[in-house]
Amino acid sequence: MNRIKLDCCSTGCSKTIKTKSPQRAEESPEETVDESNSPLIRPADHTITWADRLDHFRARWGVNRMGHRIDPGVYALGEPTSDSPVFVTANYTLSFDALRSSLAGYDAYLLVLDTKGINVWCAAGKGTFGTEELVRRVQETGLHRVVRHRALILPQLGAPGVSAHEVTRRTRFKVRYGPVYARDLPSFLRLGEATPEMRRVSFPLPDRLVLIPVELTNLLLPMSAAAALMLAAGGWTASAAALAAFLSGIVLFPALLPWLPTSYFSTKGFILGGLTSLPFIYPYLQGLFFARSLAPWWLPAGLTLATLLMMTPVVSFLALNFTGSTPFTSRSAVKFEIATFVPLMAKMLAAGVVLAVSLRLAVGLGAA
Repeated sequence: MNRIKLDCCSTGCSKTIKTKSPQRAEESPEETVDESNSPLIRPADHTITWADRLDHFRARWGVNRMGHRIDPGVYALGEPTSDSPVFVTANYTLSFDALRSSLAGYDAYLLVLDTKGINVWCAAGKGTFGTEELVRRVQETGLHRVVRHRALILPQLGAPGVSAHEVTRRTRFKVRYGPVYARDLPSFLRLGEATPEMRRVSFPLPDRLVLIPVELTNLLLPMSAAAALMLAAGGWTASAAALAAFLSGIVLFPALLPWLPTSYFSTKGFILGGLTSLPFIYPYLQGLFFARSLAPWWLPAGLTLATLLMMTPVVSFLALNFTGSTPFTSRSAVKFEIATFVPLMAKMLAAGVVLAVSLRLAVGLGAA
């Protein structure tokens, strides 16, 4: 076990505390400071254990999604003193673990905000990683009695939710923004500032693919229900088309995102949905243009149109799930897309269903 010496600048005293691995919110962490007048400082270390990795895996797959959190407050990492830096983060375990593991070999305080178990970027958009929570946490933890300096280092992705000058006005702590990624913190501390490269948000293929498991988990039930419904209504081909539309929006869309044309997620989804539907409309197009058939021309034409109308809006709608986890769009653009394209998606899907049912009735009545 490590021992940490905490210097209390308000009293001139020093205390020694024992540390162990940080505990999750559902556990009861050991109190590290006995004196009632001293701020509560919980221990933390740099090690990512197998239990932490299991927690990360469960979070990625959406298991107990809102349960991956730690208690908010101040954590001592390494052997910090009253001059050690203060890093601010969310109480989402993946955010907290990324921060502490990236600071291996450094002594620091971690000020954890109550973001309801949501990561920094999303919490900044929702307001839980914001000015009010930051001010409240600084005041409630008595941070001014823990460190002598008045500086907070925030992740750059938390900037949309924080008014830096308001935080300074109400707490006397100045806000500095660190790099986008926690892995760049050692370089940031060594240089004393973030380079332009550290400010750049990238979204490479591994970062996109890691989003797929939680989407699969969340949409497994509606995907299965849609496939079963289409099996009963139209057979195996219709069921396969439903599965293909869901998997295209969940798996192919994040993988192909940078290469799909247009700037809107919705229109990217329409294009991908059209491509996904090609194997299913090919037999109808072949019957319409190339094969001799006893069926009237309007039947394969109608089936082609119905398939497109039902598959493309499903893929496009699922594509919108990724707007909050990428640097490819903004909040205003997402609002515009929802207001503009979601009603169109609903109308397309309804039209496709009506057309498919009408064609089935026509065949049943002997019109084709």
